[in-house]
Amino acid sequence: MNAAAAIRTLVVDDEPLAREGLRLLLATDSEVRVVGEAGNGPEAVRLIREQRPDLVLLDVQMPELNGFEVLARLSPAEVPAVIFVTAYDQYALRAFDIHALDYLLKPFRDDRFHDAIGRAKAQIRLARMSDLGQRLMSVLSTYGERDGTPVPAPTPTPSDPWVRRLAIRDAGRVVFLDVDEIEYIEAADYYVQIHAGGKAYLHRETMQSLEARLEPERFMRIHRSAIVNARRIRELRSEGRRDLIVVLTSGAELRVARSHREKFQHLR
Repeated sequence: MNAAAAIRTLVVDDEPLAREGLRLLLATDSEVRVVGEAGNGPEAVRLIREQRPDLVLLDVQMPELNGFEVLARLSPAEVPAVIFVTAYDQYALRAFDIHALDYLLKPFRDDRFHDAIGRAKAQIRLARMSDLGQRLMSVLSTYGERDGTPVPAPTPTPSDPWVRRLAIRDAGRVVFLDVDEIEYIEAADYYVQIHAGGKAYLHRETMQSLEARLEPERFMRIHRSAIVNARRIRELRSEGRRDLIVVLTSGAELRVARSHREKFQHLR
């Protein structure tokens, strides 16, 4: 791969051995080029501004500035793609809020690391194509104006307040789950159990808190302790005169509480 097409990567960690380990893992990928490394926050800010990397492998806890403070010092145009690499799982949701591509918990397996790098490379290439497309549209727009037929600007869309991905701790890792994959959610005291793709994930958040973050027209509360993804409903079944059962695409069956039955009246 030529130098211009390589994924230019910066390694940031306050532990020299950790930086060396990351460099060795990256050295096995011919599409990645390490352009520098930093051992503290201020040095990371300086190198990001100087090197303009495509990707930063960023520790959270560091001297002087932590990983989040490093990113806060940068302008939006200066912020590269970020994979957090840390021993602390409590920052995963915050990392997701600032659109981190992934969150690797130390110690991690080599295959988990390479999976994260693979997804980062795909995202960066997509961003490059998008940037190229925008520049092309700018050129075409200018040409259209000269030709007397200006190209209209795209219509802005309203902001989307609903969560689209969840960060879930699962067996020593953090899984980023698209809400589209969710089939149903069950309450479990101060946790919720999220069913998606044939697996169940225990997530530390109350049902009420999670429901407030999900799109209400999409995720329907059918019981005090159950929410279903409306797009995953395959069948509604009446049992006797009182009970209504929701059958989901996986075959799971959930009872609809009487207080929530009116939501389905227009579907029956």
